[in-house]
Amino acid sequence: MDYGNIKTPQDLKRLNISELGGLCERLRERIINVVENNGGHLASNLGTVELTVALHYVFDCPRDKFIFDVGHQAYTHKLLTNRADKFDGLRRNGGISGFPQPTESEYDCFCAGHSSTSLSVALGFAEAAKRRGEENKSVAVIGDGALTGGMAYEALNAIGSEQLPVIIVLNDNNMSISKNVGAMSKYLTRLRVSKKYARMKAEIKRAVSIIPLFGDGAIHLMEKGKKLLKRVVLSNKMFEAMGISYYGPFDGHNTRELIDVFSQVKKKSGPAIVHVITDKGRGLKSAAIDPEHSHGISSVGSNAGKDFSKVLGEFLIEAASKDNRITAVTAAMGIGTGLENFAAVHPDKFKDVGIAEEHAVTYCAALAAAGLKPYFAVYSTFLQRGFDQLLHDVCIGNYPVTLCIDRAGVVGADGMTHQGVFDLSYLSLMPNMTVLCPTDGAELRAALEFSLTFAAPLAIRYPKSYVSERTHSSIEYGKWELLHQAKSNVYVLCAGGRALDAAYSALNKVKINIVNARFVKPLDERFLRDINKSGNAIVTVEDNIERGGFGSNVLAFLNSCDGGKKADCAIIAHGDRFIDDRDIASSLASSGICEEILIKTVKSLE
Repeated sequence: MDYGNIKTPQDLKRLNISELGGLCERLRERIINVVENNGGHLASNLGTVELTVALHYVFDCPRDKFIFDVGHQAYTHKLLTNRADKFDGLRRNGGISGFPQPTESEYDCFCAGHSSTSLSVALGFAEAAKRRGEENKSVAVIGDGALTGGMAYEALNAIGSEQLPVIIVLNDNNMSISKNVGAMSKYLTRLRVSKKYARMKAEIKRAVSIIPLFGDGAIHLMEKGKKLLKRVVLSNKMFEAMGISYYGPFDGHNTRELIDVFSQVKKKSGPAIVHVITDKGRGLKSAAIDPEHSHGISSVGSNAGKDFSKVLGEFLIEAASKDNRITAVTAAMGIGTGLENFAAVHPDKFKDVGIAEEHAVTYCAALAAAGLKPYFAVYSTFLQRGFDQLLHDVCIGNYPVTLCIDRAGVVGADGMTHQGVFDLSYLSLMPNMTVLCPTDGAELRAALEFSLTFAAPLAIRYPKSYVSERTHSSIEYGKWELLHQAKSNVYVLCAGGRALDAAYSALNKVKINIVNARFVKPLDERFLRDINKSGNAIVTVEDNIERGGFGSNVLAFLNSCDGGKKADCAIIAHGDRFIDDRDIASSLASSGICEEILIKTVKSLE
């Protein structure tokens, strides 16, 4: 069978069900080859090949709406929707996105990159279809890990109330990125592994199979009636009590079984949840054995530099050995944020709350209010989800919560949904918040030492890696350091290591004073007053958007000084746009955070 011609859902529907196994093998091979070369989300996509094939076989996308929660498991979907020829460019500039993107294809109905949003989206599309008198289905594929996010429960409540034809496919692999935690995970585990259910099913299967001639057919009928058996044995009530019909659990790698159940559920008029069991990393031994470390992999030849996350983990291990108050908190990102070893050494001081950033922030506020010293390690893009909790629960109470903000600034291949270029802006507007931008591992360690005795909210912000390590002065609250002094009237104020690297690389072409503006909030107002003189020039550089960022705040302060702004000023930062560059260097260069543009800017001010 030549599966190379299967490029659209219509091509897929022409296959016999018996031919789908071979197609799934080909799709899995293609995903492995491309992701190992380009980087990307590997284990999650390998686990959903058969599931995605079955969905496209039964439903009519794009008329029926497919919403993949997070979107990190949509590679098979892309391969089946007219993008197979473009798949080698996955996550690269000019290539297809690693997440659903409506501007890329009519088969992608909604842009997503964060967790627990799919059920709300599916209900919205179902309501729109109802208003237009259409009968298409909304199908949300959500992992059990995403059910640790509170937004999913808000949507479940509404779905049960509205009774619209929303089909929820619960992709249950007992994993999110790190191993799942919480009561829902335990509940689903009981559904998966109930010995009573498995034993009764096996006994009925054996009994029916010995019936001459009718054995195989009866088994098939029994599989169709699995939901009845499950209800009798497991007495599952949770989803049913919410008004959502429950079906499952089913084998998420059995295309025939999946097609059968989806065909039945498609006929329903109300909401339904289909619970399928899948193996994350299926088809690749290394990914199946260790799905956590195979969740997202780097591209061939990528050089990540020295790791800020590792510095954080090592510091907290040492600090927690001396200080019993310290608690490290993560939202399903223990490995990515450098806390894997901490969890092993100090399991009683490590808390993974699941994909629930809002809960994590308020939880940390309560820990601090009760006298503990919480450190919340979180990616910049995900901390956005806890904005209100930071403002309301941490800052109003002025609680000493330390935010360790990883993947700050542009992030490369993950694209626009994951860029960490907004945190300096939204953190700076919060009263009682202090924001530090360490430029290298040594300075991060010094910032963490500073945090141990700091009695107010503190955000320590850094990208994934750093290149150079320099000698720094000790950290003094609200004070910057002059790292390079020249016979020049130009001061380059650098917020973070990437800005600092750009400034140092420009030294061979221009004479500049390089300032490590390690405190973005508060600003070093004394230093700014000293250089706010006619004849001087000030250039701010930051890996953040300009609006509300470091440079904007510097300019606002200078304008508020007695006599107003006297020095000439320029701001180098990201513009008012969503950045979809898939390469960090390209992203920085396009915004001027590089040697060439900095040199041009300095010369224009001299």
